[in-house]
Formats: sequence, C-alpha cells, structure tokens
Amino acid sequence: MKLALITDYLESVAPLNYQEDYDNAGLIVGQPQQEITGVLVALDCTELIVEEAIARQCNLIITHHPIVFKGLKRFNSKTYVERVVQKAIKNDIALYAIHTNLDHVANGVSGEICKRLGIMNGRVLAPKSGLLKKLVTFCPTASANAVKEALFSAGAGNIGNYSECSFSSEGIGTFNGNENTDPFVGVPGSRHHEKEQRIEVIFKVQDERKIVISLLEHHPYEDVAYDIYPLSNSLANVGAGMIGWLSQEMEGMDFLQHVKDKMHTKVIRHTAVLPKQIKKVAVCGGAGSFLLKDAIAAGADAFVTADFKYHEFFDAENKLIICDIGHYESEQFTSNLLRDSLFTKFPNLAIYLTGHNTNPVNYFS
Repeated sequence: MKLALITDYLESVAPLNYQEDYDNAGLIVGQPQQEITGVLVALDCTELIVEEAIARQCNLIITHHPIVFKGLKRFNSKTYVERVVQKAIKNDIALYAIHTNLDHVANGVSGEICKRLGIMNGRVLAPKSGLLKKLVTFCPTASANAVKEALFSAGAGNIGNYSECSFSSEGIGTFNGNENTDPFVGVPGSRHHEKEQRIEVIFKVQDERKIVISLLEHHPYEDVAYDIYPLSNSLANVGAGMIGWLSQEMEGMDFLQHVKDKMHTKVIRHTAVLPKQIKKVAVCGGAGSFLLKDAIAAGADAFVTADFKYHEFFDAENKLIICDIGHYESEQFTSNLLRDSLFTKFPNLAIYLTGHNTNPVNYFS
C-alpha cells in the first residue's frame, strides 16, 4: 500500500490546515509513493519506538506528537530528536504526526476523552476561525442549477448539519467580446445583456482548488467571473476542547474518582472541590489552560485537561473544578483512536499499537 493512500485518509479526518501555526503535523520522514508493509501507532516517537517498529517490520510510524517541531541545523546524534530521525531514515521508516489538527476535530483527542468519561452531546468548546471562504459567481439563469450542483458536489455549501446551502439573486449582466471570442450567448463586437444569477456559497479553505476547478468546468462562459472572500466566521465543529454533559450528576469527589478511574491516571492536581453537583464538563487533551475562560463562560462545572501552572489554578475563581490529569494521561488513548480508525479504513494492513509507555514523567509515591 502506498504511503500517500494512508496519509490522504488521515488528512481527510484531520486536515493539515486545522493545525496551529507552531505545529509540524504531517509527513516528516518518507516519500508519498513508498510502499508501506506495516504501521506502528504511538503517542510519541522515541528511539525505543523506532526500534519497536524495526522489530515488528513496520516501515511507518504514526504518532500524535511530531518528533520535529522546528528546524534541525545538524545531525550528529547529540539529541534524541536527531537520533530518532537518523535511525528512521537509515531503516527506511516513514514518520507521520497528526497533532493539533487531530486536537481540533470533534472526533479527535478531546472527543475521545468525552467518550471515556461518558460525556454526552459534546460540542467544540472554542471553535476555530479562518477556515471558511465564500465564492460568488455569476451565470445565465438557465445554467444556475447546473453550476450550483457542481459546486455542491465539490464540497461547497455545507453549514453545520445542513448541505447544499446557497443564496441566489437575479440581475442583468453585460459583456462585449472581441474578435477572438466565441461567447456562449451574444455575438462578438456587440454589447450583450444577459439575465444572470448571482450565486453565493461558502466552503472550507482546503477545498478551494477543487471547487474552483468544478466551477470552471461546469460554467458555460469562456471567461468565468467569480470572487473569493475570506470569512472570519468560526467553523462550529472544528476547534479546541469539547464540552458536554454527564448522564448523571456527581458529587465533586465522586467525579474526581471517576476521572481517575476512566483516564487511568495516578494523580489529579485540582482546585478546591466545590459544594455543587458536577453535570457540565469541559475537556481538552494536552495543555489546555488557555481554554479556562472558555470553559467558565460555557458554564462548565469541571474542566479536565493538563499542564496548568501554579498561578493559573487561582484563575478558576471557585467557578469550576480544574482537574489536571497530566499531559500523557490526557492523550494516552489517542493511539487507540488512531489504530481503530486506520483498521476500519484499511482492514488488510498490519497495524500495531505500541507496547511501550512513552510518558517522560514518573511519579514517586
């Protein structure tokens, strides 16, 4: 199986443009046309993970965290990052990371936490903006339906749970072709007035190329007039964190025990247990302190995440319980999520879940 087939699937689940600017998700080592014989899935890529891939005869490692976040200036085996990349290249092993782009989809990292904790009716806590554009085009009224169908088929016109969304208004278009034209209507050298429809549709930025190609292929005019506008609207089902409801209310201490059991964590750092029932819960895999204000504004009774600093705990202001379960602990089931998703799509591909715990943090008790 070609590597590109696997990465194309992963990027359909979590498009690369959903990642944060600082991130380095995607194919880090390898060639798209490389034949893949086995896949090893892990949270982190370490030397131990590469050795495991070699032992299992896997030539693709898929991890949540990228082994390379920023440019490397030399490869002299001084750091574990350099050693991992060198060993992967020497053994013809591809490295792929699916990081904050997977954090930002509803069925991603935070969605898996919701599943583990029994949080229902989850929605994205902080929807991401800058992912939508609007296409405006003009075509003869008689061709409007065909053009709209082509745009819808290419992925335009989806808003939340609705598809085939568009707006049309009628007007009169004018054009005058020179001697080198062969107009769909009218004659060269004479101004023509045509009853046209203005068609407006929104689309995700990653679909722009195929939508424009579809427009040009199905529009009847020789030279198609169209405009593309960036939108500041948020994409409701893409963004950081999730929030939802427990099936039954819990006392604060009972909820902490529930989190500890379901998330397989040894320690929970938390703010004061409040004298109220826990019903509405916000979650975020990994470092989620930046979402505290969003969790409070959304009316969460508790916020399950990781990597809160000492002074940030004060910011809870006794409005919710911060439950810091640890970075690894909050993301550990991401590997299972990826393995299951890949196996469903590629049932004949050898896919293994690592047998190693890559958590660099240890606890003494």
